[in-house]
Amino acid sequence: MSKLIVSRFLQAIPTIWIIATLTFFMTRYAPGGPFDSERAIPEEIKVKLQSHFGLDQPLFHQYLLYFKNLLRGDLGPSFKYPDWEVSELIATAFPVSLTLGLFSLLIALLIGIPAGMLAALRQNSWLDYLPMSLSMAGICLPTFVLGPLLIYTLSTQLGIFPALGWHGPSDWVLPSLTLGLFYASYIARLTRAGMLETLQLDYVRTARAKGASSLRVLTKHAARGGLLPVVTFLGPAFAGLISGSFVIESIFFIPGLGKFFVTAAFNRDYTMVLGTVLFYATLIILLNLLVDLLQAWLDPKSREVR
Repeated sequence: MSKLIVSRFLQAIPTIWIIATLTFFMTRYAPGGPFDSERAIPEEIKVKLQSHFGLDQPLFHQYLLYFKNLLRGDLGPSFKYPDWEVSELIATAFPVSLTLGLFSLLIALLIGIPAGMLAALRQNSWLDYLPMSLSMAGICLPTFVLGPLLIYTLSTQLGIFPALGWHGPSDWVLPSLTLGLFYASYIARLTRAGMLETLQLDYVRTARAKGASSLRVLTKHAARGGLLPVVTFLGPAFAGLISGSFVIESIFFIPGLGKFFVTAAFNRDYTMVLGTVLFYATLIILLNLLVDLLQAWLDPKSREVR
């Protein structure tokens, strides 16, 4: 397990460097600049701003300077919010996105795993066809369509939940449900596929022959192997839940990190875009490492360092 951890961290270093380099040059070569706006800025003020942020220096020098600061853990100030450091903005907004992602993941697991298990136990029956048909519909329905539908149904028509904002637990339901239902569809299908394969193994058949109930066979004998595809999917899924919140935060007016990223992209806030991309890249690498460790615990055969 220690070799696996060291291997993943060694692979992460060049990965983060490549992501940072590509993002740096892509933002610099994108049309427009951080001080271009609808209201024209006097040229002398624009020159002073560029000098203050080091944008008047050669591009490669800016690149080296950015990485020098990055190695010290300094993501720099935001161009859009000059009184704030990028790290401060991330620390302020990310807990909101994390809360949304965790609740969405919980909904996805609570719906997807039971639906997939039920479909596997009752293969080729209506208890199989119904949840799998719904999951296929959920996969085909993007979140930017599902979100407004839930707002119209559960908020506008029925008045059960608030439509917008992030002020209390009742505000968390609709955005978490929008993201959670989308990923529950994938988890349901992965659970069904994994359970169908595991239920055909000899040790599961032996447990059934000994008279074990279907529930005991499912939870005690088949779940550990049958849920391996779901465990493998959890890393990319949670990363997708966090990054997918960019759209959801815009729909539901949630003050999360996605709002800052979208604003930074529109305003060419180079440091904020770079800081957000690097933060999420690091987070995804750590999540994938956690999933690899969990998978190695569930399946000892996967512990060989790849």
